[in-house]
Parts: sequence; C-alpha cells; structure tokens
Amino acid sequence: MTESSVEKQTTPWAQRVADIQSFKVMDLLRRAKELEASGRDVIHMEIGEPDFSTAEPIVRAGQQALADGLTQYTPALGIQPLRQAIASFYRQRYDLDLDPARVVVTPGGSGALLLLSALLVDPGKTLMMADPAYPCNRQFLRLVEARAKLVPTEPDNGFCLTPNAVRSAWDKSCAGLLLASPANPTGVVIAEADLRALCDTVRELGGHLLVDEIYHGLSYGMEAPSVLQVDDDAFVLNSFSKYFGMTGWRLGWVVAPQAAVPELEKLAQNLYISAPSVAQYAALACFEADTLAILEQRRASFAERRDYLLPALRELGMHIPFAPQGAFYIYADASALTDDTFRFCFDLLEAEGVAITPGLDFGSHHAERYIRFAYTTSMTNLQRAVERIRRFIGGCQA
Repeated sequence: MTESSVEKQTTPWAQRVADIQSFKVMDLLRRAKELEASGRDVIHMEIGEPDFSTAEPIVRAGQQALADGLTQYTPALGIQPLRQAIASFYRQRYDLDLDPARVVVTPGGSGALLLLSALLVDPGKTLMMADPAYPCNRQFLRLVEARAKLVPTEPDNGFCLTPNAVRSAWDKSCAGLLLASPANPTGVVIAEADLRALCDTVRELGGHLLVDEIYHGLSYGMEAPSVLQVDDDAFVLNSFSKYFGMTGWRLGWVVAPQAAVPELEKLAQNLYISAPSVAQYAALACFEADTLAILEQRRASFAERRDYLLPALRELGMHIPFAPQGAFYIYADASALTDDTFRFCFDLLEAEGVAITPGLDFGSHHAERYIRFAYTTSMTNLQRAVERIRRFIGGCQA
C-alpha cells in the first residue's frame, strides 16, 4: 500500500468538512433527546424554536395545497403570489414600497444565507460580523471558501458594532458586513439612527451590507426598523421560522437589489431548484388578519416569559446588563458561577435535565463567560427550570 493510499483512507473527506465546526446547540439537543428517550424529563431552553405549533390558518392552507396537488417544483425565485404577499407585508409593516421582483423565496433563512454567501463573498475574502453572532454564518462562509471576520463587542454598547469598530477592523479582504437585528444570541435591536450610520460606513468602505432580520416581529415595546428604511441597496434575509412559527416548513426569503436577482435565481436553480412548494402555498396564510392576530398574541406571551426569566436569572447570580429588546433569548454572563460555561451547560443537562446553550457556540470573545437561554418554552417550564438551576448551583457551591 502506498503512502498516498494510506492518507486517502485516513482522511477521506474534503478539508472544509474538518474546518466546519459542529453547532453546539444541536449537540446539546441530541444529548437531551437521548436523555428523554431513556425516560428523563428535560426542559428545553437551548434551541431557537418557538414551542407553539404552526398557527391553524397556515396549517389549513398547507393541507389545502396538498389536497389540490400543489406539490411540484415552483420557479426558483418562488411562487409569484408569495413574493407579492411578502412585498405587501413590507408596505403594511414598514411603509415601504417594495417591488415583488426583488423578493427571492428560499428554503429557510439558511437557504438565504447560503445564497448571499455564494453571491457576495469570493474565495479568500471575509465577511465582517459581531462576536457574538449566530454560529452557522461562519460555516456557510467556509463552505464557499471564504471566512468570517469576527469583531469583538461588549455589553456596554449592547454587543453592537459601531462605525468606528467597523472602520478599525476593515481591510482589503472584507467583502462586506453582516448585521443582525434583533440579534441572536443577545436579543439586541439596532436603532434606526445606528443602522443608518453603519450603512453609511459600509458604503464609504465599498462593501456590501447584509442584515439578518429573521427575528423581526419578535420585539417588545417597540418595532425593529428594517434596514430597507435607511438603505434600499442593502441585502435583507428573513424567515418564516420565528415570528411566523413555521420552523419545520423550511421557508425564508431574501430582499435584494434588482440587479442581483438574476444571479440569485441562477444560484437557486443550481443549489436547490426551489423552496418547498407546499410550504410556499401555506405561507400565503401568514399575512391574513386572523393569522397575524394569533402571532401577536404569541409575541405577548414571549414578552411575559422574558419579563419573568430576566430577574430570575439575575437573582441566581448571572449578570445581564440590559433587557433584550427582541428575539427570544437572554445572553447571560455566568462568570460568577463558573469559569467554563461549556462544561456548566453539559453538567446541568446531565444532573438536572435543563438544556441551555454555552457562549462558545456564538464566538470566542469572552465566550466562556456566557450562556444563552431561550425562553421558547411555557411559563411553567421556565419556573421549573429556574428551580432546577438553583438546585444545581447550590450543589456546585456546597
């Protein structure tokens, strides 16, 4: 056997696979499911998935699409009625006159991220983003032979990038900046004036601006502004998973400058042909008045959960300098309780059956200090989880 054949046997996969890191929250979820299968009671606060079932009007629309045989491929950009409905929603919610031709329907927000990574970032280039940030963004970039440029942020400025921080970190490798508002894991909403300043900075530097608005609709006491209100040339990615509660339907969208749409269409045709047909027809019901009333009731429930969990975690000894304004997460500094939140999270799961996510999933800047709590479970479960965490902390300190 030659040396090259031995090497081929021991490393059969492409190098990019070794470079792409696992999604820690999914590792936790897998272990939590194993514990549940063995009979353990597990409270899930790790996964970013609303605990509400898809709203009934959406389900009925999906069932009707199945009954009508609407199960074929659709155009790569999405069915025209849905593209029109999304554009109309921007008029209703943001007072924006959006051309439906700029809307690209995708298989989930992940499909949107994949398309934009492939469109905008050449091999060897970088896309700037905050640290902490949603982890899969980095992995999509590696898939297209690019990489993320993570810029550390601090709680003092709401974990937000500033124009000065962007300018300081920018170099010739940067293709653009990816923002998120409301943000995962911090729940921060970027104010309109700050969005405008960042838009101006990126334009001045000659880069693309991408904004993840996946958690729009889930903000509390305020409405998150869309970047399109301040920069019509920005790329927006959104999803039906969070506010609309359609996680398993795998449906999202991109709003792009008109000149980019033919290129996005070409990529979509080759990468996935089209988004799921039944999901697209079901999503038409998302924008009906009855559905939106249900979704707004759910938003109120998330606000109630946040308002319970925030002081409860502080009482347990975690430092949370501001109330998250959106999404359904609390990003807590647990350094007063542990110097290794990765181990803390896995030990808590094994000992008390509470699943939460370590900061290591979201970056490297002080990641060992932080834990993300998802308040995507019932108030009863949140109360039970707090008691279990209190018991676990007491046992560690005994």
